[in-house]
Amino acid sequence: MKRLKIDFVSDIACPWCAIGLAGLVEAASRLQGELEVELHFQPFELNRNMPPEGENMGEHMAAKYGSTAAQIDDERRNLTAIAAEAGLDFKLDRESRVWNSFDSHRLVYWAELAGDPLLLKTALFKANFCEGRQVSNHAVLAEIAVECGLDGARAKEILSTETYLDEVDERMKLWMSRGIRGVPAIIFNERHLVEGGQSASTFVKIMRQLAELDPVAAEDKV
Repeated sequence: MKRLKIDFVSDIACPWCAIGLAGLVEAASRLQGELEVELHFQPFELNRNMPPEGENMGEHMAAKYGSTAAQIDDERRNLTAIAAEAGLDFKLDRESRVWNSFDSHRLVYWAELAGDPLLLKTALFKANFCEGRQVSNHAVLAEIAVECGLDGARAKEILSTETYLDEVDERMKLWMSRGIRGVPAIIFNERHLVEGGQSASTFVKIMRQLAELDPVAAEDKV
């Protein structure tokens, strides 16, 4: 069976990343039996200096992009509609906030070491955009980890120390050194870049094409 290694570079604070991951996971499900997918999550921070208490989403977009109130409302409606098509129930309103995401990346890094980070990554996106939980808060992050079947005590220990801080920071620097400036950025077999929150159907087409252009045997190490 042909295999694709996928590095999914993303930020928990990015709604398009949540949409893109949902599309990618659905595409992988549709291709089950046809392609073997090896998925890795790579950290990226869109708002590195975001305080733990976060910022109002509208105020953040107005300051960062110069968006008007009408444009921000249109963007919320657009995101909510596209998310719904991907099976996500976004709850975005004028009280929604943008949170600091660094500690969530540390937990995902830990989950990846344990071998199965997808459940946690998906839960973090859901907590942020569907449930309105404060994903910069250590107690909330530990709760989400437990909900995903991870060790709550270990999660709290990681969050209360600098565990994996340097490792996550180095990974972020690595992807920036490779030219990644926005997310989601999806790299297939370490050489083919696809950007943006694509739909499942689009990902299916891309993955089939790349599997033909750049086949990797199942026994090969990538």
